[in-house]
Amino acid sequence: MAAADTRAVVLRTHPYSESTVIARLLTEDFGVRSVIAKGARRPKSRFGALLEPFTDGRIQVRFRDDRDLHTLAGFDVGRSRQGIGRSLRAFAGASLLAEILLRTGTEDPHPDLYAAVITCYDALTDGSEPDAVALGGIWSTLSVLGFAPRTDQCIRCGRDIDPGEETGFDPAGGGVACATCRPRGRRLDGVFRRELDALCGSGGRIEALDDPRLHRELLRAHLIAQVDQDRPFRSLDLFLDSPA
Repeated sequence: MAAADTRAVVLRTHPYSESTVIARLLTEDFGVRSVIAKGARRPKSRFGALLEPFTDGRIQVRFRDDRDLHTLAGFDVGRSRQGIGRSLRAFAGASLLAEILLRTGTEDPHPDLYAAVITCYDALTDGSEPDAVALGGIWSTLSVLGFAPRTDQCIRCGRDIDPGEETGFDPAGGGVACATCRPRGRRLDGVFRRELDALCGSGGRIEALDDPRLHRELLRAHLIAQVDQDRPFRSLDLFLDSPA
């Protein structure tokens, strides 16, 4: 069987046997896929350290229609992102993004999603401000996958929100709520909502945030209400509490 060629980034790996590794990948043309890398754990393997989380490149993979696990035939590395590990916050954000992709991704091709993830991982590797970059990558990914929060109208009564109006946030509803519909709880001003809108469309390309911790806390509430499905994200608390 001829091998398909596409770009891919490693999201997670785990040992399968003494010599073999299973890798979960986000590909540009085939969505999220699982591949088996035979011999990857051997000292002189052609894969070796290439299959590290967040590494991207061109892969050659042999697909089997009757299986969920496919065979990795080749991996030409584009960029290894060990630099993400220099910041605990950056590593936690990159890991959380990978978890979200593994939880919500499909096998459909999505070049825009792939591009947003690569942009985020590149910026985290280059040492950009980890809060804004990681939040941009995560929110833009959630937006592409259909989990973006509604910020222009009250999620309960449907009224348009004025740009300078303070609002609440309804995690279960998936968006902001006016003061009449949600009189209690943390208030979000117009600056915060504009930052949130920018993050949802940024792909990790926003420079700084007025209140990074509030953004992280809102992300946590949104993920738990909209995506968690009673399976907590292992990287979420680390991303919330780790030093930058």
